[in-house]
Amino acid sequence: MTTTQSWSELDGGSFLMGNPRDDGYPQEGETPVHEVTLSAFAIAPYPVTNSQFANFVQQTGYCTDAEEVGWAHPEGPQSDIAERSEHPVVQVSWADAAAYCRWAGARLPTEAEWEFAARGGLDGMAFPWGNELEPGDIHRMNVFQGEFPAENSCADGFAGTCPVGSFPANDYGLYEMTGNVWEMCSDSYHAEYYAASPALDPAGPALPPDAPRVQRGGSYLCHASYCKRYRVDARSHNTPESAAGNLGLRLVRDDAATLDSGNRR
Repeated sequence: MTTTQSWSELDGGSFLMGNPRDDGYPQEGETPVHEVTLSAFAIAPYPVTNSQFANFVQQTGYCTDAEEVGWAHPEGPQSDIAERSEHPVVQVSWADAAAYCRWAGARLPTEAEWEFAARGGLDGMAFPWGNELEPGDIHRMNVFQGEFPAENSCADGFAGTCPVGSFPANDYGLYEMTGNVWEMCSDSYHAEYYAASPALDPAGPALPPDAPRVQRGGSYLCHASYCKRYRVDARSHNTPESAAGNLGLRLVRDDAATLDSGNRR
């Protein structure tokens, strides 16, 4: 993969959004299940990588919110990302993500766009490939294995983030839509929004700018013993100024005519 952004073009359409299952795990506003219709959009096959974000910083001199408060080496003064250029960028806030999107001529996905894309055409399923967590005993995403939090067996091959494209794509050609890192959405978060969500191109509730923002997909820290939010229908949220070692972003665009490449679905 290079720093040039590629795209998968999606025709949009209708799908059932939300969690239709009672699987015993805590939910953050995943019901009611409701039909949503989306206009066409294009989405990046991979989350934004460290190399892509570094290119943005080099060209603009941008300083992240974490760096503004002196948080430049989260793993210690000798830590860096030299060996992680193709890992997803993390430790960026929602404001940092929005700045990157403006520079890239793109935007963050709406929550509905994210779920539609993550499902890859599979309505009602828990994961981008179906309902079985590890079909054929094969790991399909980067999440925590072992006894959380003390013993990580790394059975999927990774203790932390993994390089983008490490696991198979879904049927829309999108990689790591679940696991690895949470992905930010443009929407503000409200637990009861689904009950009032518009049927066409929902963009989230109208809340103040400092309201929590939606994040989707789970991360390498998710484990079934306490958090099963590595599902395509799971919701979570964070404050817009917050950054974390398991939170990243993926780009979308509206203008399919000027996209670099991609296959329409």
